[in-house]
Amino acid sequence: MARIVQKFGGTSVADVECIRKAAKKAKAEVDAGNEVAVVVSAMAGVTDQLVEYVGTMSPIYDACEYDGVVSSGEQVTAGLMAMALQDIGVQARSWLGWQLPVRTDDSHSRARIKTIDSSEVDLRLKEGEVAVMPGFQGITENERVTTLGRGGSDTSAVALAGALNADRCDIYTDVDGVYTCDPRIVLKAQKLDRITYEEMLEMASQGAKVLQTRSVEMAMNHGVRLYVRSTFTDSEGTLVCDEDEILENQVVSGIAYSRDEAKITLVQVPDRPGVAAAIFGPLADENVNVDMIVQSTAADGALTDITFTVAKIDYHRAEQMLGDLQKRIGFQSVIADSDVVKVSVIGVGMRSHAGVAQLMFKTLSEKGINLQVISTSEIKVSVLIAEEYAELALRALHTAYGLDAD
Repeated sequence: MARIVQKFGGTSVADVECIRKAAKKAKAEVDAGNEVAVVVSAMAGVTDQLVEYVGTMSPIYDACEYDGVVSSGEQVTAGLMAMALQDIGVQARSWLGWQLPVRTDDSHSRARIKTIDSSEVDLRLKEGEVAVMPGFQGITENERVTTLGRGGSDTSAVALAGALNADRCDIYTDVDGVYTCDPRIVLKAQKLDRITYEEMLEMASQGAKVLQTRSVEMAMNHGVRLYVRSTFTDSEGTLVCDEDEILENQVVSGIAYSRDEAKITLVQVPDRPGVAAAIFGPLADENVNVDMIVQSTAADGALTDITFTVAKIDYHRAEQMLGDLQKRIGFQSVIADSDVVKVSVIGVGMRSHAGVAQLMFKTLSEKGINLQVISTSEIKVSVLIAEEYAELALRALHTAYGLDAD
């Protein structure tokens, strides 16, 4: 007997018929003798509709009431899922976030989970009942409903799996696993049987949409094994696990990309102590996240150019803020470019193999692709290139690192 948490995303519960099919996935695990908890997202498109209602009602809205509205989509799905299970002979009951409870901080619309009281659900699972819970939602110490931010159902499922000491957390989605690259662009991309937490975290943060970054981080911290699989097929998926569970790591496991990048360059910035803090401090105060940073100093050491990236959604706001700071700091101009893409080569094997970055640079150079910004970590090399070369770069790198399917 195993204890399994199953999470079904919006496309997996898109309508009543999809919910019935997802319920059969849960029943199969029950029939195999396992204890099962199910976490569900809102039905496809429902959360977007609820957000639109809020914006229509009040452009400047109360975040607390926003959470009350948008969390209702998951509540509907949880009830329908419990009913679908009951309809096929499975003992099931739905539990809302406040009924466990799932305690969060009070950062409405982007709350973080503090604790989960799983004691009652634990008893119900041991009695053979399937517990169905809405993802994405929790409750504060003041008994107000909160939401975890878009994609938060993955985080809910992983947190519940940790609280229940589950053997595995199955993430059901509309893809059948994690691929070496986006198969819509790289036709020879391969599905991975296993991938480490670190690699999956990097791939998620660099643009891969299979799993939400916070959920992977939580799974890694709490040792929750994730299994990404398709709701619509019975094919094997991808296990996200500790590096010790993988016999031999490839040097490069995957290539990710993000179109959600914009590049900003500050020209002729005075090169003196405190200038960087004067530039990046106001951005941080306005929750503008800065990613890749490159500084190039002139020969005389008096002036420098600083280039960095921000999320495309923050592009115009950051450009305006820096324009306001220009006179105070004394740099010459601001150059902004949103027609860029970040491409990342990822693999834990980089720790013990040299030449990974060199091969990346050589491959892109042979394709005539200029590198605008470079950043590295222990298991990742990222470059910023012109957006028009994104697909060419992905295919060329996928081949260069021997990731193409036979």
